[in-house]
Amino acid sequence: MPKKAIKRLMPDHQSIKENKYLKIFGNLLHNANLWHLNRHSVAKAFAVGLFFAFIPVPFQMVLAAGAAILFHANLPLSIALVWLTNPLTMPVIFYACYVVGAWVLAEPPQDFVFEASWQWVVDSLSTIGPAFLLGCGILAVIFSILGYVGIQTLWRYSVIKAWKSRCYKDIETK
Repeated sequence: MPKKAIKRLMPDHQSIKENKYLKIFGNLLHNANLWHLNRHSVAKAFAVGLFFAFIPVPFQMVLAAGAAILFHANLPLSIALVWLTNPLTMPVIFYACYVVGAWVLAEPPQDFVFEASWQWVVDSLSTIGPAFLLGCGILAVIFSILGYVGIQTLWRYSVIKAWKSRCYKDIETK
């Protein structure tokens, strides 16, 4: 069942409550609904976490935490899913965002060489920025919806499978 697998992988809620960046939420972190694992809270957490994973801003975890509190999603899972975009996956994911944005804007993708400097970021905002930001928004919404629907479907399937398994065991024992 997904609940057991997710529970094993989730960080401890006490460590999240003590995170220095999340202390701005104060008593809102004491809401018990933020820590429960059920089909709806996990599906919302996937939607929130995947959405903010594709948004190229600093402090994605804080934004995901705020949205998790707002939508009563599972907080640790929402925060953990933001790390889908990590230093190893970020170049590939954000390049895909740029390609999608360029395709939607009907622009041919431009060749560019990434430089880790603030000047490069500022200069690139006028050239590849619009396509990149549009692609990030589009993929954020798409993967957010896919994550929500996928978890709802997977969870429901596993519950039905467990019920059928239980029914067959009851029939065999009679």
